[in-house]
Amino acid sequence: MKTTTILAVAMAMSTTIGCASLAHADRDGYSHHEKHKAAIQLGPRPFYLVEGMDDSKLKDRLMQCKNGPFYRTDFSIGHRGAAMQFPEHSDVAYRAGARMGAGIVECDVTFTKDGELVCRHSECDLQTTTNIVATELNNKCTVPWSGPGQTPKPQCCTSDLSLDEFKSLTPKMDASNPAATTAEGYLGGTANWRTDLYTGRAKVVTFKESIALNQSLGVKHTPELKSASHQDRIDTIFGGQQVYAQKFIDTLKQAGVKPRDAFVQSFNKDDILYWIQNEPAFGKQAVYLDSIDPTANPPVARLSFDELKQLKQQGVRIFSPPMWALLAVNDAGEVIPSAYAKDIKNAGLDIITWTFERADLRQGASKAGWYYMFDPQGRAIKKDSDMFKALDVLAQQVKILGIFSDWPATVTYYANCMGLK
Repeated sequence: MKTTTILAVAMAMSTTIGCASLAHADRDGYSHHEKHKAAIQLGPRPFYLVEGMDDSKLKDRLMQCKNGPFYRTDFSIGHRGAAMQFPEHSDVAYRAGARMGAGIVECDVTFTKDGELVCRHSECDLQTTTNIVATELNNKCTVPWSGPGQTPKPQCCTSDLSLDEFKSLTPKMDASNPAATTAEGYLGGTANWRTDLYTGRAKVVTFKESIALNQSLGVKHTPELKSASHQDRIDTIFGGQQVYAQKFIDTLKQAGVKPRDAFVQSFNKDDILYWIQNEPAFGKQAVYLDSIDPTANPPVARLSFDELKQLKQQGVRIFSPPMWALLAVNDAGEVIPSAYAKDIKNAGLDIITWTFERADLRQGASKAGWYYMFDPQGRAIKKDSDMFKALDVLAQQVKILGIFSDWPATVTYYANCMGLK
């Protein structure tokens, strides 16, 4: 195609989607900014959810945005890519998240036995997120799959494998069928509100590959340094937690990632403080993930106001509790900010939260599990479309910076409609 034709197409697209001018155009005739805005495709789900809302001012506002324009937004964060329908932490999941307008995409970072950093939610989740038990590598697992209902349960770790062995695996939806009599059967069990339709071409990726993919897609990075299921392997492979934490940052630096484009995360406060003290350019917007969980054994309580203020004094700027901890339901059945959310903001901390579209809300919050514990009786969140009530309070009243989502298009739609960047 001739350059003049390409420029004409690009100018027409800028008119259609409200983009900026074609200044600094690349060799294809599009600016870097323009190209990635033009690529956003939200699909039918966001509008399906909006259409299903009860009549309200919020529904009216969201309905007005049904034809866009849609653009990439940092408010929308791809949780493990787009894990509701794509195998988490796979190349196809990352591309899907970016395509749906996520301005930031997550790689959870763990390690192989030869010290390479790879993208997996846990050091030891390969038995449910890949095909490993149906391969010869099953024999290298910490606890190989051996049959139905086995005790202890199968446990296959990235640290059981070399990088080459890890790269030979095929990712799948995170699920298993413990009662299966064959290894292939054990790989099943995908929840009926998810799908196996997009597993055929998915590939596992290294941390380096995820960075390169994000760069090619024009999105920012929010890698999470995962704790080890086997801490002794951190010590053996890296020589300690701080060396592991430093290699994580060094990987970003070697790839040319600008600190302002990376929101490094950890549940380990020591990691966060290490980055603040030793890598301040990246530590400045490090995200301290909140371990609060009343269902854990033993339960993990919320931080006190004094503890939150201490975090701020130590240089932590962004705190990240799960979304249920930031919300409550009042006597009128309305979603409101929780007391915890108010304490976090009053302590001077910014908030990023998780995870949207990670629960089946078709029967409302009372059946949706952990992420909707703020409404255990389902008085406010009665159906899937009501998720926008929670999102609206998080955005407009709690004033979060962004939210992780397993289906970023839903958050992107809302953010675009409300003018959130």
